Amino acid sequence: MSEVRDLRWDWVRPPHLALPDSKTGPKTIWLNSQALAILEAQPRHENCPYVFPNASGTAPLRLDNWWPHFRRMCALPDLRIHDLRHSFASAAIMDNVPLATIGKLLGHVLPETTAKYAHLSDEVIADAAVRISGNLAQAIGLRP
Repeated sequence: MSEVRDLRWDWVRPPHLALPDSKTGPKTIWLNSQALAILEAQPRHENCPYVFPNASGTAPLRLDNWWPHFRRMCALPDLRIHDLRHSFASAAIMDNVPLATIGKLLGHVLPETTAKYAHLSDEVIADAAVRISGNLAQAIGLRP
């Protein structure tokens, strides 16, 4: 959350963000076209380094004040900001993005950390079971 809240314009280097410090040290965050469009549309406040400043343009936006209102507008009253990272990782896993790549995207050092974020749907697990057992059956000469 602090990476968004404290984001400064001098860290914005399309097509990525160059964060000088995070839990794991300096980090690059690659931006998709939607994120780039949001940054392009974001007004710059004179003498304010923050991409998402408070109303007076003197400090970062306080997400703890903004987030509950945003959740209500989206009809997602229980959504936590951190849930978005879990959803991102799970969608990537279901799209067959390698765990190491997802870890890099999330800024994780340890693969175990990334694995905790990857929640697979029952359909993906069932499909994998069918494919694996089919491959094994074929390998020993049985028809799946």
